[in-house]
Amino acid sequence: MKLITEEIEQCKILVEEKDGKKSMYIEGVFLQGNLKNRNNRMYPVEILEKEVNRYTESFISKGRALGELGHPEGPTVNLDRVSHKITSLQREGSNFVGKAKLLDTPMGVIAKSLLDEGVTLGVSSRGMGSLRDTQEGYKVVGEDFMLATAADIVADPSAPDAFVNGIMEGVEWIWDAGILKARNTFTESAPVEPVAVIKTPAVVEAKVEEKIEETKEIINNLVDLKRLDEKKLELFQSFLSNL
Repeated sequence: MKLITEEIEQCKILVEEKDGKKSMYIEGVFLQGNLKNRNNRMYPVEILEKEVNRYTESFISKGRALGELGHPEGPTVNLDRVSHKITSLQREGSNFVGKAKLLDTPMGVIAKSLLDEGVTLGVSSRGMGSLRDTQEGYKVVGEDFMLATAADIVADPSAPDAFVNGIMEGVEWIWDAGILKARNTFTESAPVEPVAVIKTPAVVEAKVEEKIEETKEIINNLVDLKRLDEKKLELFQSFLSNL
């Protein structure tokens, strides 16, 4: 499986007010199906619809559909970089239109400030899946496609194709005990070795000093016991001599 990212430029800003509190949203096309995009990839709309339904049920409906500000380098959502929560994702023709609420997290506040200052931002979907080559020269996303997030917020939706394609495109990702890992980080058939603890010279020296002190204490205790036995013998002999 490969990490696949796609960027969409059309994204509008909405401000909604509820109970006197204003909330900022972004809305637009998050995913496009049956269209060869500028990254030379095509998503069959049936595959997108199936995955969007799963993503909606498992994440959006449960308030767990989060996205980040910027270009993450892996398939997992990093909570310290979350900027928004995706609230809806609906099919319109071959496209899927999404809506996301900007949160009051550090990254969410940055995104709001950028939008307030007129900065143009776009969205970038992030998912895992296999790619199949076609005779026409483009790639088709396979049935194993799975969304990591329907939308990250990015500052460069008009970036050249080479930049867009460069985000972990060449890394194979596989499932290992329920966790996505880069294939080149371990061998599938090899058992996971325990992590070795490397002790620095300072740590080793401290351990040696500690062991020396423990040994000294043991020796001193032994010496004290020997002296005690000698004293007992001396007193006993003195007692016998006085009989």
